[in-house]
Amino acid sequence: MSGLDHGSPASAPDGLPARAPAYASTTAPARSRASAASALYAILYREGKIRATNLTFIFWDLFYPLGYLLVFGVGMTHAMGFTLPDMEVDYNSFFLAGVLGMASFGIASNTAWGFFMDRDNGIFYEMLTYPMTRSLYLVGKVLFNLAIAVLQAAVTIAFASLFLDLELTVARLPLFVAAVLVGTAGWFYFYAIFALWIKRNDAFNTLTSIFYFGFLFASSMFYPVAPLPTPFRQIAWANPITWHVDVLRYATVGIGDPGTIAIECVAFTIFTLATFAGAIFVLQRQE
Repeated sequence: MSGLDHGSPASAPDGLPARAPAYASTTAPARSRASAASALYAILYREGKIRATNLTFIFWDLFYPLGYLLVFGVGMTHAMGFTLPDMEVDYNSFFLAGVLGMASFGIASNTAWGFFMDRDNGIFYEMLTYPMTRSLYLVGKVLFNLAIAVLQAAVTIAFASLFLDLELTVARLPLFVAAVLVGTAGWFYFYAIFALWIKRNDAFNTLTSIFYFGFLFASSMFYPVAPLPTPFRQIAWANPITWHVDVLRYATVGIGDPGTIAIECVAFTIFTLATFAGAIFVLQRQE
């Protein structure tokens, strides 16, 4: 036909080009990445604003582990003359990893509690309408608090090194940082499952209190596991807090068998991936 422009692309039945321009395949992923980055920045910005407008949160997160280290570590070592059997370190050195593990546990709990505040003011449901995946939302929710966890660990380590004369293993610094990051994320996703599932704030607080005492005292956080009676020892070895604290202890003061530590690293990584999947599963069912 004379009116047909042979230089234009063929038309589909609905009038659209039969084949998209070549640049579409390259710009779509770029737009998707930009959208994800924008959504992630929005979550990070909100988490930062929450912390910045409540300095008590920041002070508590950064410095409360030092209080535990002073009360339990210094108190048990000096006031009571407490020593550990079959170990060449004092209680200060042993308990340092317990304090760091407790701090990660606490930050994760506080971060998960933020879901209730977000529900109350409607931000939570608004966030669910953003152009991002639910997994990206969970990652963004924890990222800012991972930075807080690393800063908190650095403050605690610096204090312990300067004022308590603890000899730290600098060579294992990468393992230490990884343990802080993965540990905080793993416990956040664990708590997020319950924070997203439970609708009442008081019920969540009751549950976290039970978890706090159950996980912490049935672990290697305050005392070695080996001398415990068999039933308590088995419970402690099955406790993810024990895996996390043992890795932190090996990374800071070198206590632990490398083979066992490797197994605990793998076990806690699996725990983190499982809790992440569980948190996504519950979040997908939020309306």
